[in-house]
Amino acid sequence: MEWIDAATAAERLGVKPATLYAYVSRGVLQRRHGDDGRRSLFSAEEIERIARRGRPRSQQPELAIESVVTSLGVDRPYYRGIDALKLATTSDFETVAEWLWTGDPGVLQRSPMGPRRREPGPVAGPRRREPGSASGSWRCEPGALRAAVAAQRGLPDDLLPLDRLQVITTVLGASDSLRYQLDPASVAATGRRLIAGLVDALPELSEPQGDSIAERLWSRLSPHPAPPALLDTVRAALVLLADHELAASTLAARVAASAKADPYAVVLTGFGVLGGPLHGGASYGAERLLAEIAEPGQAARAVAERVRRGERIPGFGHSVYKNGDGRGGLLLDLIKEAAPGHERIAAGTAVLEEMRRRRLPERNIDFALAILAAVSGMVRGAGEAIFAVARAAGWLAHAMEEYERGTLLRLRASYTGPPIR
Repeated sequence: MEWIDAATAAERLGVKPATLYAYVSRGVLQRRHGDDGRRSLFSAEEIERIARRGRPRSQQPELAIESVVTSLGVDRPYYRGIDALKLATTSDFETVAEWLWTGDPGVLQRSPMGPRRREPGPVAGPRRREPGSASGSWRCEPGALRAAVAAQRGLPDDLLPLDRLQVITTVLGASDSLRYQLDPASVAATGRRLIAGLVDALPELSEPQGDSIAERLWSRLSPHPAPPALLDTVRAALVLLADHELAASTLAARVAASAKADPYAVVLTGFGVLGGPLHGGASYGAERLLAEIAEPGQAARAVAERVRRGERIPGFGHSVYKNGDGRGGLLLDLIKEAAPGHERIAAGTAVLEEMRRRRLPERNIDFALAILAAVSGMVRGAGEAIFAVARAAGWLAHAMEEYERGTLLRLRASYTGPPIR
């Protein structure tokens, strides 16, 4: 079989490369990676068949946006060309955020976790951050932080973290007089203040064991001291979730940025979409599923009841990764290494086995995130909070592209209403 590169395939079909990858996302076109693991290759025979048949049609409107931020592979994302799974085992979240924002190779070399390994392996443990190595620039202005904390005083104590994050974002934005500076350096500086504020304004449940975003976030989500291995797993989860190309929340964030909405408004837009049960909110659904399973033998019934009601099993299936989400696989491996024999891992494994017995979709990262939250003794909704804090970095990377592009993104509707009179 002959394989051709993306440029050749796009030229034969008469489309832009971004449209070519949109066909891949919709399942219209298959691709594989070249020997270097980065180049996308396409079957010349399949491309020719599509070219003769005409451009694929979809029930959904097609929107292809050119971007250098993230490419989706067969089972994982690549951040500016680098495997996100490798970054998760070799870099801290702050470094990866800076890489997404700037694309500066020096950022990765200066990572506190040391130089990147060439082949970390599927379950290689993350390297520990050296004490005191977190960047001091990842701090929110004290006055803005106090205002964000004060704004939550009238909220219910059991409010989910994602709901608090939306309140925090609004107050932080209102307190930041620099939010309208939209050049890349200013947006990156705003991103550091914003993400730090999101974490530090959440109620503190335990004493932070360090200065990194992962360490500070743990202290807001778990009342227990952080075991080093589990803390590293939270850091890896932040890296794995930092971006995912044009996910629904990212598309919404890009639309907001194209209208020159400030970075706080961009992140707030993303939060509004992320909480849906078909997106970041799926981890909360998976948390509730696990909470029903006191011991592994109850997994079959929990799954069967949802199947009977015609419900989607939260944390399983993915619109892009049809044969399994590599991010979820790596995160599960790290959790098992960090907490071997934990009873919540056993419950999660029983759910996985029942899903496979029924030949239902494979697990995704949302399910692994739910297990991580349960094993770590975190509060309700902790998984989607980790998701939200991480994805804020990706939204801002995409916002930078829209600020530079300077044109408004506008979808067109296909009218199906009454005849025009």
